[in-house]
Amino acid sequence: MSSTTSLAGQTALVTGGGRGIGKAIALALGEAGAEVVVNYSSSAAAADEVVTAIEALGGKAYALQANVSIESDVDGLIKAVLERSGRIDVLVNNAGITRDGLLMRMKTDDWQSVIDLNLTGVFLCCRAIARPMLKQKSGRIINITSVVGLMGNAGQANYAAAKAGVIGLTRSTANELASRGITVNAVAPGFLATALPKDLAATAILTDIPLGTLGTPAPVAGAGRLLASAPAAASRPGPVPQVAGGAGLRVTTRLQSAVREPARRGVDGSAEASEDGATVLLLSRKCATAHKPEPSWRPNPPEGQTIGLLNRP
Repeated sequence: MSSTTSLAGQTALVTGGGRGIGKAIALALGEAGAEVVVNYSSSAAAADEVVTAIEALGGKAYALQANVSIESDVDGLIKAVLERSGRIDVLVNNAGITRDGLLMRMKTDDWQSVIDLNLTGVFLCCRAIARPMLKQKSGRIINITSVVGLMGNAGQANYAAAKAGVIGLTRSTANELASRGITVNAVAPGFLATALPKDLAATAILTDIPLGTLGTPAPVAGAGRLLASAPAAASRPGPVPQVAGGAGLRVTTRLQSAVREPARRGVDGSAEASEDGATVLLLSRKCATAHKPEPSWRPNPPEGQTIGLLNRP
């Protein structure tokens, strides 16, 4: 192991670290030499398995229960880690849920529960860890967002809103803390093979991924480990690397083509480019009718929407 990527002597807290992306990141940080605190909300057995796996690699780890959408739980979690380990050098905000459904059918409770955990939980953890890291004058905060937060996804208005909020929170927090030696970044995973519903055809999704393959948690964990340990990452607060196989590139191209085609046929149509490069269509009713979506929340490639459900941390 290279000393430039070693986390020996450091403590890393991973929320939702018992499965999926959180598990992969916890294992990667443990392999890099960090003492890993595996947070879980209800799956104690899964968290204990991750602890055992890290210890089998010769590392140190322990599990702590807390629901990070609850302020008192978060404060208690940070306090417990500081009392046991003395410091927290790396925080990975990974815990999250999905409650998918069309906007018109989405229950307020389903909206709120996703916002509470996926966005408010990240805020609570960042706020709670800020003071200890400021005292240390060092620290790495890594927030797990999603390409859905950049692109949107039909049937996931709550999830997309929360993940987009995490990106804004990441950039704002990075501006506040960078001068004190604390970096804040987000990682945006794309379509993961392990997270797709069984009835969703992978071949349809692959048409929007230039690399032509579905992702796994391992590359996301690699990005997390890099941001946590690489010296170069200390000078890069705020950026949001995407680990998505290029997902979204073809969607943008198809959107742009959808604008050009109506214009070629003499149909009213215009487009505006958003800040992140996505294209917003402003088409006439005639054009919109030509691409009328199916009465389902499944993918509708003619309109250039993103496809399927994405990663479930």
